[in-house]
Amino acid sequence: MNMLKTLFLVPPVVEGGHPAERSSGCTRVVYPTPNIYELQVAACVRESGFDVTYLDCVNHPLTMDELRNQIETRQTDVVLMWTVNLSVANDIHICQWIHSHFPDIWVMMLGPGAGWFSSDCLTDEHTIVVHGEPELTVIEFLTIVAESKDWKSILGISYLEDGKAVRNGMRPLMKDLDSLPVPARDLVADTDYRNPKLKVSPYTTMVTSRNCPFHCIYCVPSSLTFAREIENRHYTGKKPPIAFRSEEKVREEIALLHAQGYRAIGFVDDNFIWNEQRTRAICDALRHNQMAWSCQARVDAITEPVARMLGESGCQAVDLGVESFNDEILQFIHKGITSQQIYQAIGWLKKYHVPVKLNILIGTSPLETPETIRDTIRKAKKLQADQLMINIVSPFPGTEFYTMARENGWIVGNEYKPTDVQRESILNYPHMSARKMESLLFWGNLGYYLSPRFVWTQLRRFRSWKDFTHALRALKIKLFG
Repeated sequence: MNMLKTLFLVPPVVEGGHPAERSSGCTRVVYPTPNIYELQVAACVRESGFDVTYLDCVNHPLTMDELRNQIETRQTDVVLMWTVNLSVANDIHICQWIHSHFPDIWVMMLGPGAGWFSSDCLTDEHTIVVHGEPELTVIEFLTIVAESKDWKSILGISYLEDGKAVRNGMRPLMKDLDSLPVPARDLVADTDYRNPKLKVSPYTTMVTSRNCPFHCIYCVPSSLTFAREIENRHYTGKKPPIAFRSEEKVREEIALLHAQGYRAIGFVDDNFIWNEQRTRAICDALRHNQMAWSCQARVDAITEPVARMLGESGCQAVDLGVESFNDEILQFIHKGITSQQIYQAIGWLKKYHVPVKLNILIGTSPLETPETIRDTIRKAKKLQADQLMINIVSPFPGTEFYTMARENGWIVGNEYKPTDVQRESILNYPHMSARKMESLLFWGNLGYYLSPRFVWTQLRRFRSWKDFTHALRALKIKLFG
């Protein structure tokens, strides 16, 4: 069997501007974050015996001539790109460029952008779109191609045949996440990742579960979740089930990261907290390995015992998806929480000295008005959370909100186009324009991040000048692009 040479490529940005962030998948890069989902696929490919190279042309820029030379020198057989909505146009351009110079190279496009815009991505018969969970599909394709066998019945892919797009059936979701190898973080060891929320380095990200059981009408929690949901909804009309790694495997990876010199972990699970037993087991491992860490959680998952666990184990940031303090809006968007639960969760976290980041989402409901938005931002500031993130909702294809927005004519141009939710809107409500929402977002962010209280509390937490400069650069990008 011919052991193919694979290249995982974070392509250069060919038309200027800020590159897409490919882990969360709905913003431009504010600070460098390892795409743990892509590194997971790379680890699987390497474990299967294939040669793996990783080129990050965003954090380590290459000219197109240098990229061409790298592909040629490495005798690359397959290029893999993790594509999100904001990177689709760029990645299609790169795919076409690759085939103009190397017509026999396979290009595999993974991730939600490729999954939703698959017909746009299929510009060549040597391009393969991988839908949904990518690991098993990628390995099967590489194995079959290496053996020079027919790959066209592989589940979970789209491809061109005689100029027409063919989409095969859905691959069943993985049932055993413990069977996956540890993500190949060594491939990005030359990149200095830092998280302004944690202010400790070396830093990496980690995942202990996949997907979320809740039904918020607008939600795209992460790029892998979005890819799973697009595929599952396409065939079943339903959200995919949640999958968990065992507590034992999670503890083993935390210990491994400590041994490798990491001192901070950002958990990027859609929801990190599921029950007290699981949370306690992971918190004990984090405390034992003296890790600074952060996670994402729902406010209704924060009990007093959970808040105590987080505080005692070194948690330095909990991202709470609040969206609004208006109970009518929370009910409309199927958030499944109340404003009272928000206050209660924050109170418990503060009691045990766990820093809180509140996430506010503007425009999630036609019930939103400029005043409800200002009221939510005022209440968030009054709570004196450690950080506040304000974004504008986007009608992501595949969500209930997308269908609702199209049917009601709320989308500018009546069709979705990729936008950076940190500063752009493509929604026009009859009573509130896209420009108005962008203005509310900008001034809300400016008033919060430049307030004396925020500046003072954040300055006190930095442990090095380098961490401070990274955070300052991230803030500049967030506020002004």
